[in-house]
Amino acid sequence: MYGDTGVIRRLAQQVGEQGAEIRRGADRLVGASELVVWEGRAAQAMRERMTERAVALRRTADEHDDAARALRRHADEVDRLKDLIREIARRVQGLVEGACARLASLADTALDRVRDLAPDPADQLLASFRPPPDGHRDWLDVPDRLSGGVR
Repeated sequence: MYGDTGVIRRLAQQVGEQGAEIRRGADRLVGASELVVWEGRAAQAMRERMTERAVALRRTADEHDDAARALRRHADEVDRLKDLIREIARRVQGLVEGACARLASLADTALDRVRDLAPDPADQLLASFRPPPDGHRDWLDVPDRLSGGVR
């Protein structure tokens, strides 16, 4: 099976929490620099430098937020594709079963007219279909491979 979305979502949560912690650290840095009691050019330079560092930290926190959102979007897309794989597999398996049943019925009921009848090419295609393993991404290609046989 592809992509454990639970793991991806937990990672997104962790990255988001890291971003929040970085942002809190930036706030603490600015707060601490403002509490310094000494004055002068050196004190002002230190405060400005800490403010610059806090801006950089907040940018880093924003990047963590972006990464967390991207991970959540990725997990959503993986879930969507896994659902699509299951749906395609279910539909095609139903088509294959129906085709096999129709072919078996054709053989059972038309023995005396076999020379006059030709099986449906779509049924032949579906009956010879070899499905990929359950949940495999190759299910995404099956509709194209069976386009002549899908009703």
